Amino acid sequence: MSIAIRFENVSKKFSIQRTRPRFWQDRLFGMFKPKPADESADKSFWVLRDINFEIEQGESISFIGVNGAGKSTLLKLLTHIIRPTTGMIEINGRISALLELGTGFHPDLTGRENIYLNGAILGLKRTEIKRRMDEIIGFAELERFIDVPVRNYSSGMYVRLGFSVAIYTEPEILIVDEVLAVGDVAFQRKCMDQINALKRRGVTIILVTHAMGSVEDMCQRAVWLDKGRIRVIGEAESVVRQYVWDSYGQNPASSTVATDATDNTDDTDVEESNEPPKRWGSGEVAIEQVQFLSADHQPRDYYKTGETMTLAMHYRAEKRVEKPVFGIAIHRSDGTHVTGPNTKFAGHKIPYIEGDGVVYYTVPSLSLLEGTYYVTVVVYDYKLKQMFDYHDQLYPFRVVPWKDEPYGLLTLNGDWQIQ
Repeated sequence: MSIAIRFENVSKKFSIQRTRPRFWQDRLFGMFKPKPADESADKSFWVLRDINFEIEQGESISFIGVNGAGKSTLLKLLTHIIRPTTGMIEINGRISALLELGTGFHPDLTGRENIYLNGAILGLKRTEIKRRMDEIIGFAELERFIDVPVRNYSSGMYVRLGFSVAIYTEPEILIVDEVLAVGDVAFQRKCMDQINALKRRGVTIILVTHAMGSVEDMCQRAVWLDKGRIRVIGEAESVVRQYVWDSYGQNPASSTVATDATDNTDDTDVEESNEPPKRWGSGEVAIEQVQFLSADHQPRDYYKTGETMTLAMHYRAEKRVEKPVFGIAIHRSDGTHVTGPNTKFAGHKIPYIEGDGVVYYTVPSLSLLEGTYYVTVVVYDYKLKQMFDYHDQLYPFRVVPWKDEPYGLLTLNGDWQIQ
């Protein structure tokens, strides 16, 4: 197949410049201010270094990584918003991109006028845009507001219009950033259906998202960016698995996770994360370690459907705590809540705990099918009112492919009979 996109030794450097005085008074007063000792120091930094990859026409690929890894910069290079400092970028095909919210829209123009504007930027004639106008408006569900200035649109309306323009202008390469997360669930489903339809038509798809389930479902390959460099590039599920392990302080050889491994803060990140806290509680009881174990109690971080899985929660209670309740929750990587058992529901009343101990939860035959799952562990009081310690989806494990039943969330272990 022919190449749609090629990056050869691409690097991008940004410079941090101090604010320049705009008026002569600022210059005058600035002469008497002490200059910082590092004013003459080089304030440039490399956002991307030595990036090399090729994307074939019709391929679907995702770029993953923590905030500040360089994903947004790479997308801006792809869309010619910025140019590389070094290296060569080759693009073969018309690109349509849905990046930052409202990119390419003029706030004072109506939705209809912005459709014409965006189509013209993509090289379409006015007659072509007019021919597709009804489809664009219909998909965006903005019939009532299409002649309203877009400055009055909500974030969801921005996304609907932007995505509709992007897919109905016949792109050969479609780039979709995390912006789709702003839309409602129903519209996200419509978008995924349209992206899959474009894939079947041979359109090259580039997806940037933090939803690992979407990467596995939609993409053939993934590129893991780490501090401006490519760390891993390969088959999507393999790359996602390695990324999940690393994100939670794990490696393939061990599934033991200490609670201090959940701090993934990196001072080199350019972007800031506004995600909610992953752990909280009053602290009377602390879950200090979580382990995934096999049937013979060996550390594991992956299972086959039907295997025995044991989860071990190592806790410490500084003083006597009466009738605690231990529980877990399992979520699939797309956020689907699978189950949420606890000791109280199971009828296990724990009289009290004090000091160190371990609570085991064993699944004799795991019914989950292939995918990445995240475990929440909790301990709280018997009335379920006071949370002692809560770890929100901090512990991932994988269920590897099971040839006998490849589709869905779980197996029912049912029997077929034919008369």
